[in-house]
Amino acid sequence: MKKVCVITGTRAEYGLLKSLIQKIDKDDEMELQLVVTGMHLSPEFGLTYQEIEQDGFRITERNEMLLSSDTPNGITKSIGLGVIGFADIFTRTEPDMVVLLGDRYETLAAATAAMVHRIPIAHIHGGELTEGAIDEAIRHAITKMSMLHFTATETYRNRVIQLGEQPDRVFCVGALGVENIKTQKLMSREELEESLGFSLDGPYIVVTFHPVTLENNTVKEQFENLLSALDKFREYRIIFTKANSDTDGRVVNQRIDEYVAGNRDRAAAFTSLGMVRYLSAVKYSQMVVGNSSSGILEVPSFHIPTVNIGDRQKGRMRGKSVIDCDCTMNEIECAIHTAQVRIRNNDLQKEANPYERAGTSDAILSTIRDYLASDADMKKRFYDIEFG
Repeated sequence: MKKVCVITGTRAEYGLLKSLIQKIDKDDEMELQLVVTGMHLSPEFGLTYQEIEQDGFRITERNEMLLSSDTPNGITKSIGLGVIGFADIFTRTEPDMVVLLGDRYETLAAATAAMVHRIPIAHIHGGELTEGAIDEAIRHAITKMSMLHFTATETYRNRVIQLGEQPDRVFCVGALGVENIKTQKLMSREELEESLGFSLDGPYIVVTFHPVTLENNTVKEQFENLLSALDKFREYRIIFTKANSDTDGRVVNQRIDEYVAGNRDRAAAFTSLGMVRYLSAVKYSQMVVGNSSSGILEVPSFHIPTVNIGDRQKGRMRGKSVIDCDCTMNEIECAIHTAQVRIRNNDLQKEANPYERAGTSDAILSTIRDYLASDADMKKRFYDIEFG
């Protein structure tokens, strides 16, 4: 039995990984090690490790690394605590492979410790661009530490190869989040309404807004512009999902609470919806507004518009259902009007999602199994591209 350690630090990341975790857990050749860290263990962010346990998984280890601070100083210290914690965890558990998804600082801490421990890393969602966030550099750094790469599109596969990774270690498998839309049983509108404790008897939108972490002191003004734009569309109810533990994330969450307190007839906020409730909420919504990666990767598969605000997701491939706009109130208002026109014209039903591909989790599982059965060592050769 090969010990495969999956690490998760956020509610969204766990939702993406859930189907893969289930398949590793059921595989006769693998022993699942599940390590939770970051926001999962924080009361402020909903203690979402409890959702993992409710899904029937046994948590192997917990790594407390998240300081109660969203400043650059606090986040840097959290990364340091994370590396120390993962060093001890890997010494105790001795995994044969570590599986990481994405580009958050919790993931960077895990990758750093795994690399030094000479544990091969399988990295999911490499090669993507998010030019407005520090995640950009973190993602590429994790790519250079990893042995296996699972990208969401061929463009991203080519970019990982451009970073010097051997082509036979880079696999285009599609996005796990899109697979979840196709395979998970979602709630009915009535079940969702009861679960949320919030009336959905009219049209509503889902709003998720995160700080743009490569900009200084912009989040408050940008989010105020978004709220002012939303006030122009009183016909919509609003479901807010709160920001992550990024720099200045608390600025967004505090303002959400204030807005909801003043608009209880039409707005509700949730620290964590979980995968099924979130996807169900998106399914019945009119549109998704904000700057979350979900609006780019997953929402297009529901054939509803995404209003993508600002630079946080700049550089990512996107389907035609994504409407980009600047962070001014007028730009956001115009983008929402554009989304309304596209809804009325019913012109999104045939739009393809570039991240959609069949059998994503099965492809990842099969490749990990083959790698663990081989005699591959930890030495990597840099793959040079011939130019000109």
